[in-house]
Amino acid sequence: MRKYATLLLAIGIFAGSCNNQQNKKESMNNSNDAAFDSYKERFVEALWQQYPGWASSVGYHKYDSILIVPDAAARNKEIAFCKGQLDSLKQFDDNGLSDNNKIDKAMMRNQLESSIWSVNEEKSYEWNPAQYNVSEGFADILNGTYDSLDNRLRNIGKRLAAVPAFYEAAKQNIKNPTAEHTQLAVEQNMGGASVLEQDLPAALQKSHLPEAEKTAIKEKAAQAATAMKGYADWLKNLKNDQPRSFRLGKDLYAKKFDFDIQSGYTVDEIYKKAQEHKQELHTKMAALANQLWSKYMGNAQKPADSLLLIRQVIDKISLQHTSPDSFQAAIEKQIPVLVDFIKKKDLIYIDPAKPLVVRKEPAYMAGVAGASINAPGPYDKGGNTYYNVGSLSGWDKQKAESYLREYNNYTLQILNIHEAIPGHYTQLVYSNQSPSIIKAILGNGAMVEGWAVYTERMMLEEGYGNNEPEMWLMYYKWNLRSTCNTILDHDVHAGNMTKEQAMHLLMDEAFQQQSEAEGKWRRVNVTQVQLCSYFTGYTEIYELREELKKKMGDKFNLKAFHEKFLSYGSAPVKYIKEMMLKDFK
Repeated sequence: MRKYATLLLAIGIFAGSCNNQQNKKESMNNSNDAAFDSYKERFVEALWQQYPGWASSVGYHKYDSILIVPDAAARNKEIAFCKGQLDSLKQFDDNGLSDNNKIDKAMMRNQLESSIWSVNEEKSYEWNPAQYNVSEGFADILNGTYDSLDNRLRNIGKRLAAVPAFYEAAKQNIKNPTAEHTQLAVEQNMGGASVLEQDLPAALQKSHLPEAEKTAIKEKAAQAATAMKGYADWLKNLKNDQPRSFRLGKDLYAKKFDFDIQSGYTVDEIYKKAQEHKQELHTKMAALANQLWSKYMGNAQKPADSLLLIRQVIDKISLQHTSPDSFQAAIEKQIPVLVDFIKKKDLIYIDPAKPLVVRKEPAYMAGVAGASINAPGPYDKGGNTYYNVGSLSGWDKQKAESYLREYNNYTLQILNIHEAIPGHYTQLVYSNQSPSIIKAILGNGAMVEGWAVYTERMMLEEGYGNNEPEMWLMYYKWNLRSTCNTILDHDVHAGNMTKEQAMHLLMDEAFQQQSEAEGKWRRVNVTQVQLCSYFTGYTEIYELREELKKKMGDKFNLKAFHEKFLSYGSAPVKYIKEMMLKDFK
């Protein structure tokens, strides 16, 4: 008994010592987290001082009146800022931080290092004239609801004063620009001038500003519009016999992929997965096309080539589409249908207080994508989320028909799942509710796009579309788009894929209409890496879900998975995965 009591005493002393050590560790971690949280507040404020336009776009309006002139001095200041913040981050040891703060720190470091790399190595400010466009920033302030119209107009008035210098600096920066980015810059700046020439005067008319103040702002707006159009004219007349290639090049591409995507996979690994997934989709599509052949093709002889078989069935189904004049109305009509399905299936909570507004795509956004979401930032959570729909106005009959066949009655539903509910719109509402401001403002594009692609498959798996083979066939075609986006982007920017080869990939292997393929070729000409975000994020999210289903068995709940996943904000999937699998290690 005495030995036993002594042993118990020894165990008690040891346990007490461990508890004390654990308490000290937790106390130290809490102290480190508190210090890091305090630093994050200072970091964010400094970030907005450095990037006032970015601040405005996410709903932080303290610096709305400031427009940074993008000259060499501004770039030097940016690099100094990033290096200073990186030095500050070093004082925080990961071992002393919570999991959430570890992710925040990693995202902050990635942002700062990416910015330095962009200035010193990518140097897009020299070859991409399209990055100089002030119209969206002014439009965002004009369309805002966060302050009175009069106050917003006063900030616009101050901001307008820097526009001529902004475009003069742009001209000084441009060295051997790409022809593709030059053309895009001309189109978007000419279109964007309407914000200053039409939208702003209309807002001034509604305001309660004194007439003298209105007049002064109108004069500044006229000067700014002249500078915008002058920049476009300057680009049109720029002599550039040997323009830089729009291709980023293999080394820059790999580095940009790492910074922008922040995947658990390398660019080469994702490229290989995309190639394999393309073959899997072709096999599934061939089986469905074979099943649907007689329904749509009657007694016509089936082609021996499986890709041709798929193409012919898809082309027949694609004839079911809306009209050019009804395209936006068809989208608006489908939104409540998606909401009702999600409620019925209890797939995820959707906040009815967060408005979604379907609108015609603004002119300054034209030329890159046919549909997109503009969500309010974390500081403007009550603002509208805009579903921007490209207009078919002015298109010739053949082009419009091609576009509508691409977005036929089946595909249009999948587009709405992706862009709106439960895709981008839903995810971005959750992102704004995240307690981490860092995860909201430094949101990872692959997670954002990957979620939207993931929801397409999830909705069909849960019975949306009544498991019609036509819906699944069109879904697989749509999923091929994300898959081939990655293949296209890689082979164009890290290789030498020609337009002819790209058209073959997009039209013959991904079954896209010519108008869609032409648009995608243009998009890959003026963007880099972003097209990889869809497949990469989708792959990582789906793999995470399947891994959790295996580990949890009957305890797995789809709604709980969705809401837990989205609760981490727009963090890279590799970090969310680490946290969600932590309990199973």
